Amino acid sequence: MIRGRSAILWVVGPDAVSFLQGIVTQDVAAMASGDVAYSLLLEPRGKLTDAFWLLRGDDRVGVVTGRERVEHTEEALARWRIRVKAEFDIDSREIVELWGAGSSDTVAANAIAVPEGWADLDGMLVARVPLGTLPRIVIAGATADLDGTVPVGRVAATAVRIEAGAAEVGVDIDDRTIPQETGLVEEAVSFTKGCYLGQELVARIDTRGHVNRHLRGVVVGVNVIPPIGARVHAGDREVGTLTSVAESLEVRAPVGLALVRREVEPGAEVIVRWDGGEAPATVHALPLTTF
Repeated sequence: MIRGRSAILWVVGPDAVSFLQGIVTQDVAAMASGDVAYSLLLEPRGKLTDAFWLLRGDDRVGVVTGRERVEHTEEALARWRIRVKAEFDIDSREIVELWGAGSSDTVAANAIAVPEGWADLDGMLVARVPLGTLPRIVIAGATADLDGTVPVGRVAATAVRIEAGAAEVGVDIDDRTIPQETGLVEEAVSFTKGCYLGQELVARIDTRGHVNRHLRGVVVGVNVIPPIGARVHAGDREVGTLTSVAESLEVRAPVGLALVRREVEPGAEVIVRWDGGEAPATVHALPLTTF
């Protein structure tokens, strides 16, 4: 169980759905009340501004984002709120997360109903919002610790996040990132909904282009944890930079995430270098483990 990692920003009002429909990549209007879907927010030229889960309601939509990013997310959305009947409200309830294949069973064993998407009943919100390939349930308003859970800190959470191939906005991907570099387009982008911010670049790459980088896992071949910012080299060429690093108990090696040049395919052997050290490593497709 993880506390304090996520936040929910509510977009509330009669124009909540139509407002988001016009700016995010997901087809919010096609979602039913109670549905959950991943989405991107792009800047007009198509680069990434934000990424989050959407909780579709009747006259409100929840935006599940990181606690440290929720104000940034609100500001990014508010920039486009012009003559719109919708307001923003950050959920004040304490939020906990359960990660792993047994999350649903654990929640149910604590007499909490687990919806297919999300529900907010009797003051408690429960939502299924996977973290990459990792099952994850977010609960807002739990009044006590849940039986059958183990508290997990940031270091362990980072390792599991890397294993699951879940990039963190502002860490692994940012406003220099093109959506197709992230591997999230199939899940987060609608190509049938109509216009939204940044649509032109996404559509152009989808129909007749390619990107120069892809989000990859990097598994270090010796028991040394490189620092964030360590450079990934293939031969004499720098092909990427480690943005998240941790010791993986599942992979039994130090692991990291990096946007790696597309010509360096999964399975390629590379060298990770930093000031004062280097280590052999292998580039992998994500996720690094199957949950």
